[in-house]
Amino acid sequence: MAVLSKTRTNSGISTYLGPWDKSAVIHLLRRVHFGVTKENIDYFSSLTQQEAISEVLNIDYNVPSPPINNYNNNNPDPNVNPGETWVNDYNSSLNGIRRRSFKSWWVGQIINHDRTIREKMVLFWHNHFSTQSAVYGWANYGYQNNQLLRSNCLKNFKSLVKDITLDPAMLIYLNGERNSKSAPDENYSRELQELFTLGKGPESKYTESDVIAGAKVLTGWRISRTTGIVYFESSRHDTSDKVFSSYYNNHTVSGKTGQEGTTELDDMLNMIFAQNEVANHIVRKLYRWFVYYEIDENTERNVITPLANIFRNSGYEIKPVLEALFSSEHFFDTANRGAIIKSPADLTLGITRTFDIPMPGADDYVDQYTAWNRLLSITALTQQDIGDPPSVSGWPAYYQIPQFHELWINSDTISNRNKISDALAANGYSVGSTRLKIDPLHFAKKLDNASDPNLLINELIEMMHTLDVDQNQREFMKSILLSGQVNDDYWTQAWNEYLNDQNNTTKANIVSSRLSSLYKYLMNLSEFQLS
Repeated sequence: MAVLSKTRTNSGISTYLGPWDKSAVIHLLRRVHFGVTKENIDYFSSLTQQEAISEVLNIDYNVPSPPINNYNNNNPDPNVNPGETWVNDYNSSLNGIRRRSFKSWWVGQIINHDRTIREKMVLFWHNHFSTQSAVYGWANYGYQNNQLLRSNCLKNFKSLVKDITLDPAMLIYLNGERNSKSAPDENYSRELQELFTLGKGPESKYTESDVIAGAKVLTGWRISRTTGIVYFESSRHDTSDKVFSSYYNNHTVSGKTGQEGTTELDDMLNMIFAQNEVANHIVRKLYRWFVYYEIDENTERNVITPLANIFRNSGYEIKPVLEALFSSEHFFDTANRGAIIKSPADLTLGITRTFDIPMPGADDYVDQYTAWNRLLSITALTQQDIGDPPSVSGWPAYYQIPQFHELWINSDTISNRNKISDALAANGYSVGSTRLKIDPLHFAKKLDNASDPNLLINELIEMMHTLDVDQNQREFMKSILLSGQVNDDYWTQAWNEYLNDQNNTTKANIVSSRLSSLYKYLMNLSEFQLS
């Protein structure tokens, strides 16, 4: 797919004073939600711009119901009854099927997300603090990791870094639990500095000796395999003084004995967070996730630097940074609309949410998890396996220079993307006794003017495309609804006859088949791949 060239902008983080119209509302929702729904367009359009941004960032940190034993029919669980949660039971023999249960549950959280940014932020932090369930193994640890990200996604970044350092999934994934004074392991210390805090920018000048010193600070942490509790084993801790390089002003983390050794982590994090580059690095990652992949000199000066100042001055609170970004003229600049290729999760799960594809309910939890698992597998088919990014760096589309988001699209993935949207618009995917597919009539009845083919097409383009389509394409779309007839009344009459007699299968099929063909065509256009 050819990616449209965008003229970059000199706009900054001054408050956006342009029209708070449907186009602006949809742009905000495309970036902070998975899929744009009719209900949310109407709801956020009824708010002021600032009210909308406040709503998006007003996260309810209540813990959702945890994943459950949905697998008992094929894998009997000796400790957890069907339909009950397994997250507090540490049974290693069921880790494989429970990891699938956890990842399916996560997809369910995304599909059913509320009006806030929470699910986009959970996936952002999962990409940033990347772990792989196939490596850490224990499904319980995957759930604990997810809950950590979920409970802190808009809170304090420095606190989150400390918590993720001592997270069981991360301790296993980057060898933290193997790190001891007799065999220091540098893996986590390296990624803590290179990926998680300072990055690889020109002002990130930590040294190899800093990686070694950091590894010594982090010695001694262990995990109980029967409770999932992380604890400190002082006999494994390196009690020597750890001297860092001139980049850190030759800071020394004084060696501590006994349980006092745990405080060395705080000392090292204070040293790292004293560097300005921490704020710059995290703001750049947020920018690439929510705005655009390329950061030129103007963007660095007008957007990254002032946002980084907000980040530092707030004591590394995440919410004020996003509030300033989403309120800014730069975020709403037309150059940044329709500028990002949708991730596989945005594409597949976004279709599911936009079209309100019917899902099995909680009373049919086996089929419900089967449906979520099917969507997980579909998303993985197009290179985004939620819960298992390809490396510690996350998905290449968010860091790999110079392609970035273009990596989502190649001859294989674009074909699979089209096959996915075609299937969802037509026959769907088998899930137990039901099918996972778009109900064309259910969706059309949500729209404002489904009886007018021109207004119907306008609304669909507005919802589903970031860029306008040419008149020839519009005419072809209308020909789908009119079945080759000339007068618009042909569709209007067919639609109204269906509405007046919705139990009439013949009348329903006439409009349903045309709508399905129209949805399929809209999703096959290259513009649909952009957010």
